[in-house]
Amino acid sequence: MKVLLVGSGGREHALAWALSKSPLLTRLYCAPGNAGISQVAECVPIPATDFSGLVAFARDARIDFAVIGADAQLVAGLWDLLESSGIRALGPSKAAAVLEGSKGFVKDLCTEAGIPTAAYKQFISPQQAKAFARGLGYPVVIKADGLAAGKGVIIAADEAEAHKAIDFMLEGGFGESSHAIIVEEFMEGEEVSFFALSDGTTVIPLAGAQDHKRVGDGDLGPNTGGMGAYSPAPILSRSLEQVAMDTFIRPTIAAMAARGTPYMGVLYLGLMATKSGPKLVEYNARFGDPECQVLMPRLKSDLLAALLAARNGTLRPLEWEDETALTVVMASKGYPGSYDRGHPITGLEEAAKLPGITIFHAGTEKRGKDIVAVGGRVLNVTAIGKDVAEAQARAYAAVSLIHWDGAFFRKDIGWRALKR
Repeated sequence: MKVLLVGSGGREHALAWALSKSPLLTRLYCAPGNAGISQVAECVPIPATDFSGLVAFARDARIDFAVIGADAQLVAGLWDLLESSGIRALGPSKAAAVLEGSKGFVKDLCTEAGIPTAAYKQFISPQQAKAFARGLGYPVVIKADGLAAGKGVIIAADEAEAHKAIDFMLEGGFGESSHAIIVEEFMEGEEVSFFALSDGTTVIPLAGAQDHKRVGDGDLGPNTGGMGAYSPAPILSRSLEQVAMDTFIRPTIAAMAARGTPYMGVLYLGLMATKSGPKLVEYNARFGDPECQVLMPRLKSDLLAALLAARNGTLRPLEWEDETALTVVMASKGYPGSYDRGHPITGLEEAAKLPGITIFHAGTEKRGKDIVAVGGRVLNVTAIGKDVAEAQARAYAAVSLIHWDGAFFRKDIGWRALKR
């Protein structure tokens, strides 16, 4: 079976790595890919935003199945275009990807379906948004309605910060993504990510993980796309997993089907464990990044077979390793703001030889004999261990061998699990 994977980040490298192990696979392409992905797939120089180019390539290469890694392409309707061109693909459709494309839609769906979430309202008027924020009290959460690469959330500690965030977003701080904003109550608790796979009717649990969104140690600094993760997450007990499925995911899948927009594909539930019970933070229409980089090393089942089953309506439970996977994101100085590009990376081969280590590339490029850093998030150094402590120690031992000018990383990935 010929498979086309669309994307170029660490998540896509993890997916390519897992897909490459399938006995069903005859050839794996990735568009556009990166230096790491090129080790397990044939990279095609077609941008993920070039939908017509992707469809033309898929036709010419006689692709049997396409996997779309990132949110932007799903929200923009790449799945619909591929399917209408006769190319089977893992969804969701554009109509169903609104679960990630509009936070306001998700909030309204929660209200309709009785899914617990924070008190909220959606605004396009800064004056009304500021008045509502004042009524909720501080801290308060300000969110861009649309996609913002994981950075469209600001937690405002006081009125001045709330006003600044509201003005920034509604004045185009995140472009079209913040033409409308959500103002919601601050939920105090511990956040966890949980993943499921749906064929539009049936939905099965995958696994959970815990991300580290802030750029700095101790969860300080601005939000990022994610600076590290581990799986399984100790906070995600079997009983909480059941709640995640019964109270959040199954009602959502049912509500989408009832609307005539069945949800097919990976569904990512961001859940906040509060004193008053778990509440929904957000939905994403794909695997998380960097959560995918700790889920794939734990997956015992055939990923390609599982994704095909979701597309074909033949889902079955998957098997997972009991060991812990932990990934540390190595980033370029300046991230999540502007950052330098083009610095050569050293130590990759030595680090990869350490026990339990797999290095997923997120923002790299091959230039001559060098692999250079070209992204904000550059590498995901992932380790498997018998528990979080061992996985953490292995990951940081590998990180210590890797260098480029301006590289940085958090030094406390896994701290919540170790503190428990």
